[in-house]
Amino acid sequence: MTDNTLQPKDKLVADLKVVVADAEELLAATAQSTGEKVAELRERLQDNLRSARHRLADAEAALRERTREVAKATDHYVHEHPWKAIGVAAGIGLLVGMLIGRR
Repeated sequence: MTDNTLQPKDKLVADLKVVVADAEELLAATAQSTGEKVAELRERLQDNLRSARHRLADAEAALRERTREVAKATDHYVHEHPWKAIGVAAGIGLLVGMLIGRR
C-alpha cells in the first residue's frame, strides 16, 4: 500500500470525526425540544452516533495497523536491498531537484 492510498483514508477518518462532532452539537442544541417524534429521532441519532464512533475507532485502529505493516515492509526491504534503496532515493532526489530547478 502506498502513501497515496493512506491519505484518502486519513481524510475519511477526519471527515467522519467532523460529522460525528456536528451531530453531537445538533443533539445538544435540540435537547430542549419536546415531542414524541423529536425524542424518537434524538434516540435514533444517539444510537447511530454511538455506532459510528465505534466504527470510526475500528477504522483508525486498522489504519494504524496497516501503516505499521507498510513501515515494517519498507524497513525490511531497505535492509535486504540497501543499494537498490540508495539508488531509488538518489533517482527520486535527482528528479525532484530537476523539477525544482525548472521553476
